[in-house]
Amino acid sequence: MTERGVLLWIHGGGWRARAHEDGAALASLGLRVVPAGYRFSHQARWPAQLDDVRAAARAARAGDLPLLVGGDSAGGMLALQVALRGVDRPGDVAGALAYWAPVDPLDPEQRRHRPPGDDPWTDLLGHPPAAGDPATTDATVATHLGSGVPVLLVHGRDDVPVPAAQAVGLAARLLAAGHPTHLWLTHGGHALDLARPDLRAVAAAFLDSVLPEAPAD
Repeated sequence: MTERGVLLWIHGGGWRARAHEDGAALASLGLRVVPAGYRFSHQARWPAQLDDVRAAARAARAGDLPLLVGGDSAGGMLALQVALRGVDRPGDVAGALAYWAPVDPLDPEQRRHRPPGDDPWTDLLGHPPAAGDPATTDATVATHLGSGVPVLLVHGRDDVPVPAAQAVGLAARLLAAGHPTHLWLTHGGHALDLARPDLRAVAAAFLDSVLPEAPAD
């Protein structure tokens, strides 16, 4: 299959571990999938993780192939950060594919569902998220809208660790800021199978909207 683009895949795991999803299911859609690593929250605080995935994106670039970024859960948040802010400048990423991504550190519903003393956002920032706090503001995805980069958001309606309302709210803000936005809110909870037919079809439709058409064989 002809490669249509490079997908930098950023793994999930609450910014403190490596989840099993590697994005390989998206390779059959004409993508060269390149994994990205980053320092975990016990090794470095935000925005070190953004610095790491930007460095990985620079290494993943391949000639004239468009660069996309994607990820699941915490990796989805990092993918959105890179896409919306750019690798080196805003607009230098062709699109973002974010699966069940936490995007709002101040979401009270998400915090209610965490066990006491177990908040990945607190670990990432080095302190509890707070309104007006510069690190909290910087880690909030909606702070960085306006570059016009296309975004795909996929979320399970029954997701408990990351409430689906975060994706719905972000989609509205992306659209208002001029970003072509695809939102797929579907059945299931957290960490769905990317090879599932509906998830695959949505990703294919998004890619068709942002990538050049593959040449005929």
